[in-house]
Amino acid sequence: MITAEAVINLKALSDNYDVLKNKCADKSVVAVIKGDAYGHNAVKTAQTLTQADMFAVSRIEEALELRSEGIKQPILLLEGCFCKADLETAAREGFHTAIHCKEQLEDLKQADITTPVTVWLKLDTGMHRLGIHPYELSDYVQQIEATNKLAGPVGFMSHFSCADDLSSPATQKQIDLFLSQTADFPGPKTLANSAGILYWSDSHLDYMRAGISLYGICPNEDETGKEHGLRCVMTLNSKLIAIREHKANQPVGYGESWTSERDTNIGVIAMGYGDGYPRNAPVGTPVYINGRIVPISGRVSMDMVTVDLGPDARDAVGDTVEFWGDNLPIEKVAKHIGTIPYELVIKLTKRVRKTYVEV
Repeated sequence: MITAEAVINLKALSDNYDVLKNKCADKSVVAVIKGDAYGHNAVKTAQTLTQADMFAVSRIEEALELRSEGIKQPILLLEGCFCKADLETAAREGFHTAIHCKEQLEDLKQADITTPVTVWLKLDTGMHRLGIHPYELSDYVQQIEATNKLAGPVGFMSHFSCADDLSSPATQKQIDLFLSQTADFPGPKTLANSAGILYWSDSHLDYMRAGISLYGICPNEDETGKEHGLRCVMTLNSKLIAIREHKANQPVGYGESWTSERDTNIGVIAMGYGDGYPRNAPVGTPVYINGRIVPISGRVSMDMVTVDLGPDARDAVGDTVEFWGDNLPIEKVAKHIGTIPYELVIKLTKRVRKTYVEV
């Protein structure tokens, strides 16, 4: 019997890309597949998204894996290269690379590059994490162009800090600053992330970067991907491995953190923090069994989690349990736990079997 299993719907993945591209008036959309495609398998994702205009990863190791598996589309290194040798490799492999600091600029100047490289200059518009200051922009462009190592005009990128918070004025300020600073430069521009695609049409420039939304997940914790026409890509399932009669006023699990107020039935499920399910999931976190939601009751352990099936339960050992998916949106699960969906999907361990379907 397969217990912990992540069922990944590749047809839904492809459909989501098309939905997002349509929201961007068919402008170029970059499929962000960093972090092993947010836990969905970067190679499988890239092989599925044959229509993608470009892929994006964080580090060159991720890009090299894609190339080794025959992925031919352009690949953007969102964090750029961290040494001259990597920059030379990026140029040879046709990767696009970001420059966000003086050290990366110096590497470009000094690197032995025989193949021109595509450069995206990262501008800090308010995230204050990576990127050059706005007053440095013209100088950086001049120095980059003076290297005569470019495959085309310098591109420009930035990153939102609060785009999932629709009440925050920060996003519009970032949009306005980015547009004003880059207006006189002809190179391509990218600003919109998933939240930008869904909520901030002013950020729809030459390229959009579809990250979490590509997997059917909404970046706004108060909404679901389904509300934006997106399909769930990953469903996390496991099995009931025991059902126990349980008396009122008796605790369950480590620390006796939960005590039943009634006679009931406790379901034991093969899922725990050894599979990547959060240990801090509180009592009451929902799971889906046989057409209904039941609550986690007791502490999540390494290999098991217990739920209150209710006194009239008709469930059986071997029944499937959904921890998130079509019947239980991951956004709602994450909000209940006090985390974000990104963390849930990316932290699944190798003990969780990945099964790929196209439906």
